[in-house]
Amino acid sequence: MRNQFDRQLTSLNSELIAMGEMVEESIENAIDAMVNKDEEKAKANVEFDDEIDRKMRDIEALCMKLLMKQQPVASDLRLISAALKMITDMERIGDHAADISEMSIYLAGVGHRPKMDIIKKMAAQSMVMVVDAIQAFVEKDLKKAEEVYNKDDIMDALFVEAKEKLIETIRERSDVAEIAADLLLISKYLERIGDHAANIAGWVIYSISGVRR
Repeated sequence: MRNQFDRQLTSLNSELIAMGEMVEESIENAIDAMVNKDEEKAKANVEFDDEIDRKMRDIEALCMKLLMKQQPVASDLRLISAALKMITDMERIGDHAADISEMSIYLAGVGHRPKMDIIKKMAAQSMVMVVDAIQAFVEKDLKKAEEVYNKDDIMDALFVEAKEKLIETIRERSDVAEIAADLLLISKYLERIGDHAANIAGWVIYSISGVRR
């Protein structure tokens, strides 16, 4: 019985890794579509969110099977409960990436846009946080998970900087005010992605140590 349970736990790990890779791809596609005004890639990425949602439901079903049909010990229960929380955060990251893509479809037709250096910086930081959070889970790396968790302050500071610059643009440049407002919303989505990455790292810490951050 335990051998079967261990095989299902291995399958759970593999499914979590696969969903993490899907989320990473979704963020990368969203940012690439926004920066390069690639409307087709943005549309494809919006549709890709449905696949992420299906993967989440598959993992939920596997977790329920493990909880109901097996007899997990305390460390197993931590892993399964952490997995259920992690996929919720990963699904929300996918939603935000799709939201950015939807806005990128509109922005693809815009000629002049305010400088997006700070948003690109936020995008890069959010990607690093998501990738490192997933790697921390795969490698059972408590130190890396702690580092990701603590990087949320960096994302918060970047968002404040982006907000100040874009609000200044809205006040001073009426010709691009509406576009700047859209970019401000995108920066908020990126800040939320950072929040969810930190949440994932927190659940990795819990699954390893039993301590909830």
